[in-house]
Amino acid sequence: MALVAMSFFTPSLSFSQASEQSSFSSKIKTPNTAGELRTKEDEKFSSEEVEEKSTPSRSSGQSGRLQRHGVGFGLGETFLLGNYSKHGNDKITLDLLYSYAASYSFDLLVNAHMSEHTDENERMKLMGLTSSIKGRFVEYDQLSPYFLGGLGFYAPRAKRANTTSTQWTDQKISFGLNFGGGVDLRLNDHYVVGVMGQMHWPFEVQQDDQSDLKGYYFKLLITGMYLF
Repeated sequence: MALVAMSFFTPSLSFSQASEQSSFSSKIKTPNTAGELRTKEDEKFSSEEVEEKSTPSRSSGQSGRLQRHGVGFGLGETFLLGNYSKHGNDKITLDLLYSYAASYSFDLLVNAHMSEHTDENERMKLMGLTSSIKGRFVEYDQLSPYFLGGLGFYAPRAKRANTTSTQWTDQKISFGLNFGGGVDLRLNDHYVVGVMGQMHWPFEVQQDDQSDLKGYYFKLLITGMYLF
C-alpha cells in the first residue's frame, strides 16, 4: 500500500513543480539587447543632427574667410620720432591697405603711404611700401585682436636748414622694418573696421655731401576694409 501511495503522489508533485517553473520562467523577460542598442544609436544620431542644425559650424564659417582679398584705407596720426622729428611736425595722414587671407590665422597686409611734414623752413617727406604678416592670436565673436610684423621699402627725404640755406637730402630707397598690432571688428561678410598701430623703422640713408638721414615714425590709424 505504501508503494502504491508513493507511486500515486509522485507524478502529481512533478506536475505541480513543472507548472510552477513554467509560470516563474514566463515572468522573467529576456532583454532584447540588439533592439535596445539600435534604439539608443538612433536617439544619439538624431540628437547630434539636431545640435548640428541648431549650432553653426565654426570651421565652415572660417573656411568662407580663406583666400579672400581686401582693399581699404587707414586714416590717423603719423608721429615723427628720432631725427625725423627735427625736420617736421606730426600730422593726419592717409594710408592705402591691401590684405589677403592666406590661412585661418594669418593674413598678408600691404601698406602704401606718402606724406609731407613741415616745420618752419624744414620739411620731411615720407614714402613707404611695406608688407607684413598679420596674425590673429584669438577671436572673440566678431572681434579679432592681432599682431603684425614685416619688411618694406622706404624713401625718406628731408629738407634741412644750415647756416646759409636749406638743402634737400639725396633721394634714395632704403630697406626697413615694421611691426605693431591692432584689433578688427567684422561688421558682415564684406566690411571690416578696426584700429591699428604700426611702427616704421627705415634703415639709415647714406648721403654723399651731408650727414646721413636716420629716424623712424609711428602711425595710429582707424582702418576700414572691403573684402571680396
